[in-house]
Amino acid sequence: MPFPNNFLWGAALAANQCEGAWNEGGKGESIADHLTAGSRTKPRRFVKDLNLDKYFPSHTGVDFYHRFEEDIALFGQIGLKSLRLSIAWSRIFPNGDDAQPNEEGLRFYERVFTTCRENNITPIVTLSHFEMPYHLITAYNGFANKQVIDMFVRYAKTCFKRYKGLVKYWLTFNEINFGTLSAGRLFCLGLRDAAQENYFFTSGDETEHYQALHNVFLASARAVISGHQIDPQNQIGCMIANGLAYPLTPKPEDVLATQQRADWFNNFCGDVQVRGSYPSFAKRLLAKRGVTLEITAEDEATLLAGKVDFYSFSYYSSSCIAADPGNEGEGNLIAGQKNPYLQTSDWGWQTDPSGLRLTLNRLYQRYQVPLMVVENGLGAIDTLENGAVNDPYRIDYLRAHVEAMHQAIDEDGVDLIGYTMWTAMDVISAGTGEMAKRYGLIYVDRDDLGQGTLTRTPKASAVWYHDVIASNGDSALKEAAEQAPILVPEE
Repeated sequence: MPFPNNFLWGAALAANQCEGAWNEGGKGESIADHLTAGSRTKPRRFVKDLNLDKYFPSHTGVDFYHRFEEDIALFGQIGLKSLRLSIAWSRIFPNGDDAQPNEEGLRFYERVFTTCRENNITPIVTLSHFEMPYHLITAYNGFANKQVIDMFVRYAKTCFKRYKGLVKYWLTFNEINFGTLSAGRLFCLGLRDAAQENYFFTSGDETEHYQALHNVFLASARAVISGHQIDPQNQIGCMIANGLAYPLTPKPEDVLATQQRADWFNNFCGDVQVRGSYPSFAKRLLAKRGVTLEITAEDEATLLAGKVDFYSFSYYSSSCIAADPGNEGEGNLIAGQKNPYLQTSDWGWQTDPSGLRLTLNRLYQRYQVPLMVVENGLGAIDTLENGAVNDPYRIDYLRAHVEAMHQAIDEDGVDLIGYTMWTAMDVISAGTGEMAKRYGLIYVDRDDLGQGTLTRTPKASAVWYHDVIASNGDSALKEAAEQAPILVPEE
């Protein structure tokens, strides 16, 4: 059995990593605009004073704002059927609490989505992708303030109304479960105490933290309700960062620790958004941590009424968990120990296609709603030589994951409706703020210091992916049958 005929083959982008034009078109400052560049060995920093002599990668991105028409046309030539991208909240409501939306920002995305339609590409739009108006942090303390729920819902309604007929698939918050981590205090929750240079390691009032996360749940649920009212054709999903982990050993203690990590990081937010209520383990763990939330009967009714239509998630790699953590590494901010049976990328992420199949099965068995993989890819050091980029390591990575998806559909009965690999073209890395960590099908001439011509060059993987889409996955499955090894590029 092949992939479904209407399968949404595509690729993904995020506004704060690709658009640039950070202060053009009436856009206000966002969280991302205050993040400096970093590297594998030097973390990004949050800087309040934008006049400092620092490099802020989001300010120019890869200039999608000015080049979107040619970029989307190129995506069409590759054969993408879908494009996951995000709207910069601060481009629509520059401060977040503005009385009226910014018409120039609304027109920009209208042109983007119209260009997608002209190229036969279905947009899958994230409303908040690690980005919110900076003013909402300084003036309101982010989602710790319930007023911000109303502001997000007004923003969501504005988008649903303006882009009715242009956008059918929506995601509310990107990787919302990062809100369970300290790093999520800034990206997901917008808490004021996280707006400091060492924001990745900040810890604060846990009650405030999880009350803010509760408010994000409410904002998402109310957006879902409004989106269905405005256009019954809308399909609105959650987006969860998958942190698949195996027990490091068969020791019962390691198995239990793995299950507890999976419940807290993978299942907590998904349960709230898909099932419409807090799972019992979350209530127990919050109480154990001394967290008492203000959750009204109206809140509970809202969460139940605002359940999502489908479940989308990111999947890059897996790790191992032990009751005694020992020396843990990190992948996508999710700590874990290395699996001795898997290969590792330059950035310490372990390639595990079988883990994607396991994840698809676990999610479908748990939720019984359509699934969509909206981020999956390999960050690598790509080299432009003689006008071309040969990236067989990325092709091997993608091929193996396409095969895993097909197995989940064909052999396991999973309802998987789309796959948007990360990324359509090279963008600024969210985790490190560098360009050297490239994921794209298209090479962008830009370096870690923001230098370069920005010329776009399709990689070998773009040609390969074109054939995959044209054959509805068949070409990749035929290659996979030859059992090509997964290659990891040398640094």
